[in-house]
Amino acid sequence: MQWECAVVGAGAAGLSAALVLGRARRRTIVIDADQQSNRASSVIGGLLGYDQRPPAELYAQGRRELTAYPSVEYRHGEIVSGRPIDNGFVLEPDDGDPILTKRVLLATGMQYCPPDLPGLAELWGTSVFQCPFCHGWEMRDKRLATLAAGEEAMHSALMLRGWSDDVVLLTDGRTDLSPADVNVLRSANVTIEDRRVVELIAEDGTLSAIAFADGDRLARDGLLVEAPLKQRSPLADQLGAACTPGPLAADTISIDQIHRTEASGVFAAGDLCSEQPYVAGAIAAGSKAAMIIVQSLLADEFALPYPPI
Repeated sequence: MQWECAVVGAGAAGLSAALVLGRARRRTIVIDADQQSNRASSVIGGLLGYDQRPPAELYAQGRRELTAYPSVEYRHGEIVSGRPIDNGFVLEPDDGDPILTKRVLLATGMQYCPPDLPGLAELWGTSVFQCPFCHGWEMRDKRLATLAAGEEAMHSALMLRGWSDDVVLLTDGRTDLSPADVNVLRSANVTIEDRRVVELIAEDGTLSAIAFADGDRLARDGLLVEAPLKQRSPLADQLGAACTPGPLAADTISIDQIHRTEASGVFAAGDLCSEQPYVAGAIAAGSKAAMIIVQSLLADEFALPYPPI
């Protein structure tokens, strides 16, 4: 059997795309490796209809909704390789027979790479976070810090001031702030701390202090960090989709305005091709990509204009 579309990844973008494809009665298979990055977070912040609810709840609801559409099959697993063939692609799962498909939608998301700092891993996604819009409300009026350098240091520290009056900028020994930067930060009541950070101290599963190289500690309740992104799957490269450096990742998948990659028949949606990852944007991108995929299939079947005029 050849599927009309294989959706690789079942996060916000992948499930959204599969829903639209199912409603269009297209034979669709969804392969879910269960690696959604925001599962580390206790809640989704700012998503209409799901605000302050767990990410796992959103994904479970999405999978339930797909069961209403008999043309969609959900399969748990990971695609370990893929290649183009005549009239489509073959995808190799880690368990099971090869998957033949006319179109591929890449929605595997990205892997966050926070600083390699002792104590950070167990706090990641809760009291240590990368996106103030996602976590700022939960951190409101608490003792906050940001660990950043360069222009990002200014931006993140001043951004946090919208949620707390007690903000410390941790430069970790880097001295790339100009005198003008220092004046702006001080006028905004942001404290600048130049000592080297060596560890994060937790208490009852949440951040309690920042430890410095000199042995001193700074009491803090939340920490904003830079966390560059990287592709978690080599599939895009294997299928011929090009990547390009972006503001948050060195290997963002290149797409055009209708989610086509440079590889014919391969589309992408969500964090892996976004300049600013967020759940609402991923949902919208998945929906749009699915509609374009349907149009591309119609072009094959009936020679309709593609892209649609």
